Amino acid sequence: MVGVKQGAHAASGRGGLIVFLNGTSSSGKSSIARELLGVLDGPYFHLPVDAFHAMRSRREVPPEELPGVLRRTWAGFHRAVAGMAAAGNNVVVDHVLSEEWRLLDCLDLFDARDVVLVGVRCSPEELQRRERERGDRPAGLAARQLQRVHAHGLYDIECDTTTVSPLDCARRISAFLPRRPQPTAFQQLRTRLLPDR
Repeated sequence: MVGVKQGAHAASGRGGLIVFLNGTSSSGKSSIARELLGVLDGPYFHLPVDAFHAMRSRREVPPEELPGVLRRTWAGFHRAVAGMAAAGNNVVVDHVLSEEWRLLDCLDLFDARDVVLVGVRCSPEELQRRERERGDRPAGLAARQLQRVHAHGLYDIECDTTTVSPLDCARRISAFLPRRPQPTAFQQLRTRLLPDR
């Protein structure tokens, strides 16, 4: 059924579908994305923001320059996602909407009709456990992001990875795609937050 939707997009001149996973660090977004590539019909590309940060040269950035470098990396990531979708590719994105400008930038760039906004939630206790287990994230990062990441308060579908496996989350998202409602959460957020666009 997803294949039918893809054909409809091509016929109407619209771009590919963006499955937009939003949640804190360590909430399970990347794990869900990997499972989605196995359960979704047709070709999908996983575009993780961590991969864009990893592309940066290893040269140390002076502390006063780091915020600008990070902002440009996020902005470039958004434009890469928009470009892939505009070319007709279906993409799975994992994101951390912990700063308002990130959401506003995506709302401005993406075709809101073709974005499925997925809230990826996880209990604070489990986030803390995963951070300790991973060892590659600053302690307390997810807890600091928790309130800000979901501050916009609107999703097409939500998953809680505290007790539900990434595969089960992926299957639930896949089953939702053919019957996703209109207007999408992205359309509603764009109307609310960018009324003049």
